[in-house]
Amino acid sequence: MFDIVLFEPEIAPNTGNVMRLATNTGARLHLVRPLGFTLRDRTLARAGLDYRERAALTLHDDWAACHAHFGAHRLLAITTRGGVRYDTLQYAANDVLVFGPETRGLPAYVLDTIPAAHWLRLPMRAGNRSLNLSNTVAIVVYEAWRQCGFSDGS
Repeated sequence: MFDIVLFEPEIAPNTGNVMRLATNTGARLHLVRPLGFTLRDRTLARAGLDYRERAALTLHDDWAACHAHFGAHRLLAITTRGGVRYDTLQYAANDVLVFGPETRGLPAYVLDTIPAAHWLRLPMRAGNRSLNLSNTVAIVVYEAWRQCGFSDGS
């Protein structure tokens, strides 16, 4: 299944929602420090319900550690700077979906480690900045999972 990376997430309820999504889709969740909250945050627990204990969660101290963890896996950056629409790519099991922090997106030094051909974007109306992080993760994960035949899903 897929790996979801939240690079320096800032808003606990978004991460809680992604935790629920990861658990329900079989994805593995990775958080890259620093976090804008603690894992004991009440709003994280409220959004994540009881999924915190069930989630396949890995914490990474920084981007270098996270990047090294995945070795030769294909990393896909979801960014408003992406040139590839998210639904036109052929996803594969074990793809790594990388999302940036809510207020600033992925920094250049992270994007520089991912080929530009793997920078994905979601279409939006002109003049808008971005979608909510947990909504974006849900859209991309479900498209990737759909393309893989909802394997291990019902």
